[in-house]
Amino acid sequence: MPRGQKSKRRAREKRRQARMETKDLGDAQAAASPASTSGSVPPGPPTADAGQKPQGAEATTSPVAEASPPRSKARGRRQVKEHKNSSQASTSAKTAPPDPLTKKAAVLIHFLLEKFKMKEPIRRIDMLKLFHKRYKTRFPEILRRAAECMELAFGLELKEVKPNGYSYTLVSKIGLVSDEVLSSSCELPKNGLLMPLLSVIYLNGNRASEADVWEFLNVLGIYDGKQHVIFGDPRKLITEEWVQQNYLVYRQIPDSDPLSYEFLWGSRAYTETSKMKVLEFLAKINSTIPSAFPFHYAEALREEEKRSRGRSLVRSRAVARATACSKFPPRDPSSAQ
Repeated sequence: MPRGQKSKRRAREKRRQARMETKDLGDAQAAASPASTSGSVPPGPPTADAGQKPQGAEATTSPVAEASPPRSKARGRRQVKEHKNSSQASTSAKTAPPDPLTKKAAVLIHFLLEKFKMKEPIRRIDMLKLFHKRYKTRFPEILRRAAECMELAFGLELKEVKPNGYSYTLVSKIGLVSDEVLSSSCELPKNGLLMPLLSVIYLNGNRASEADVWEFLNVLGIYDGKQHVIFGDPRKLITEEWVQQNYLVYRQIPDSDPLSYEFLWGSRAYTETSKMKVLEFLAKINSTIPSAFPFHYAEALREEEKRSRGRSLVRSRAVARATACSKFPPRDPSSAQ
């Protein structure tokens, strides 16, 4: 096969893999989000089955059905009833309520966010008051689920103030929650969405089209032009606020027709995080390890080695300057007189 065709095939395969990994990230992030149970976040887009006729109902109006010989009314009513029962069973299976512990975790997440907003202490005794005493033995599992959602959905890690002190605090994860947000008494941690967005950009070859970004955000129930209870105006957040803070670059794609835009990492993102940290985040969401993303893992390793060489060079230069200063101390002006 000619070299050009091989290159094109590899490029297509990389794009396909990036789309699959982005979809997996969106699905995992949506599953980790408390949106479906807490009611604090608008629900995600309807599934492909929503608003469509059941498969059985479609069969009765298909061209094949119209061409078939007439049937008795009793037989027709019986089949319609069977289709209806089958459709109801399928719908009930898809809309099965979450298990009780997940619902309790959503209650706890709401409590933690309120404490974060009001800058109030988070105590175990207050959390236990939220639930019936029969859930006391299951509280560690409820707390674990809530803490995992807080980290994945909002970029906040729940930590004990001191071991077995039954007192907790929420701290920013990976340095991406700005000091302005953490010091605010009324603003929720918007930057919790930033790490997933940086992941999408990285998985798409270090640049993601605006269409790909909105497709990912829609999975999380975040829509262009629709105010979000946590993130406010999402378009303003990702194309203005984070661009001004140098977390993202938002630019026109050259020679695009129709006119389109893309997102890249900004200088501050490269300073405060790394591709390896993004892979660790992705691995945690997908319950795997960073090397499970072999292509991106190799790239992240190369970046880590480059960073390490850069740090070593800075240290060696600093040592050289210090050594030179010790050998040739500055002359005392008074000694020359």
